[in-house]
Amino acid sequence: MSGINNPIDPGTRIGHVHLRVADLDRALAFYQGVLGFQITQKLGHSAAFLSAGGYHHHIGLNTWQSRNGSPPPPGSTGLYHFAILLPTRRALAETVQRLLQAGHPLDGAADHGVSEAIYLRV
Repeated sequence: MSGINNPIDPGTRIGHVHLRVADLDRALAFYQGVLGFQITQKLGHSAAFLSAGGYHHHIGLNTWQSRNGSPPPPGSTGLYHFAILLPTRRALAETVQRLLQAGHPLDGAADHGVSEAIYLRV
């Protein structure tokens, strides 16, 4: 593997995640309505881009090949999870409160030493 001797720049960050969703309105109800991301662009009823703090987009959602689709079966390959890093414990607590009030139970929690995490299934 050639990357071992030539590692990627350590300042590299992942800029956004783009998710195929079955129902755009339902996905927006969660990412915008519950978590509080702002829509930066919407393409009809097929795609939306969401941001925190004015960045062009952190999350892309689309139904281009997934409208009314079902979740992948257990054992499938694909995205396992992604992390949303909140700036403070208070912001994390407020997010947990919004999730619970909206009926999204937590699936777990962890302290990774560099960040604290909550897990949920959506």
